[in-house]
Amino acid sequence: MQRRTFLQLLAVPAVAQVFAACSDDAKKTQTANGASSLRGDAPRVTAGADPTDAAAAINAFADDMFLHLTSVDPVANLVFSPASIALALAMTSAGAKGATLAEMDLVLHVADPFTIHRSMNGLAAALEAANKSQDNTADGGEGISEVQLSIANSLWGQAGLNFEKAFLDLLSAEYGAGLELVDYTADPEAARQTINEWVATETRDRIPELLAEGVITADSRLTLVNAIYLKANWNDTFDKEQTATESFATPGGDVDVEMMHTSRRLAHSEGDGWQAIELPYVFGELAMVVAVGDTADTLMPTVAEATASLRERPVDLGFPKFDIETSVSLADTLKDMGMPTAFSDNADFSGMTTEEKLVVGDVIHQANITVDEEGTEAAAATAVVMVATSAPPEQEPITLTIDRPFTFWLIARSSGAVVFMGRVNDPSATRV
Repeated sequence: MQRRTFLQLLAVPAVAQVFAACSDDAKKTQTANGASSLRGDAPRVTAGADPTDAAAAINAFADDMFLHLTSVDPVANLVFSPASIALALAMTSAGAKGATLAEMDLVLHVADPFTIHRSMNGLAAALEAANKSQDNTADGGEGISEVQLSIANSLWGQAGLNFEKAFLDLLSAEYGAGLELVDYTADPEAARQTINEWVATETRDRIPELLAEGVITADSRLTLVNAIYLKANWNDTFDKEQTATESFATPGGDVDVEMMHTSRRLAHSEGDGWQAIELPYVFGELAMVVAVGDTADTLMPTVAEATASLRERPVDLGFPKFDIETSVSLADTLKDMGMPTAFSDNADFSGMTTEEKLVVGDVIHQANITVDEEGTEAAAATAVVMVATSAPPEQEPITLTIDRPFTFWLIARSSGAVVFMGRVNDPSATRV
């Protein structure tokens, strides 16, 4: 009997995500490109979804994934989206059973398998609630302050293959995901191009071609993609006039980078040989936390350690602009982290379909991030309207010039969830 593969694909750009399923009882519609789409009967749950457990699981998963990815190439730049990967794997786990599910839950740090999907739903809703825009010209300022954060879920399954109704309903209710039907068997290249077009649209062309030729084959049966797009302005932009070419100590030697500068009150923390600062985005829900060690051998903190003792104080900050990208297969990493069964002939995804035996063929993740004076993935100039508060006691300013490798987390403040994470060893090495 020919072995069929269940191909899970994750994207992050900006950041991307996707999933699929079908059943005789599902609702069938036509999409804009003429393809059939299937969706369960269950409406999307919009209330009573607590993101707490999902955020805790994602952050623990992020720490594990970071250690594995940085050990593969300790001197490379790295960016990935723990939220995107975890959301996609959680959706996949909805169709897993037995040891396959137990391993996935362990890797994802799932505290309660019965409530995790509702919590993931709540986290996605909380993240998208950060979206906001403000026209600063109304108050005599310049430009527009904005946060754009979108999460897209869809599934791409083989036409004619029946998927379990319970699986389809859960993905509809908790992830808002329906199944787009493609024909991998007859035309895998057309399926690949269709999925790539969807990803490109959802990521504003930050990921124009997630799936390379040959990734999708006639044996593919289901592709799951997660897409998260982010664009956010800093709460206080950096003055471009203060940006200067300065030296940055990479593992391979000193390079010239564009170093941004500012002097203002920022949340700061420090530990054994490291310091961290928090750079908030407009409207207060999102922030980037950056940690740098005193030496290259410093043991860097986790996001929990870096944020636990943040205290506002005057900071003279030097922070490099960077524009980096990571594209990687996570199959071996996830096996090493503790879920090998999902990739083996012993995998049990019978919660998805019983017509064919499915296994995970690959997990592909791509992420990129651009940081400059305006913000993250930002193109418009921004002015921020500040409000007056009571002045705190004067403190001596801390001088922190991040001119050596650093770790960063882009977090949602209300839940603490890590949306993006990475390690910048060489800001001068930009993506194409």
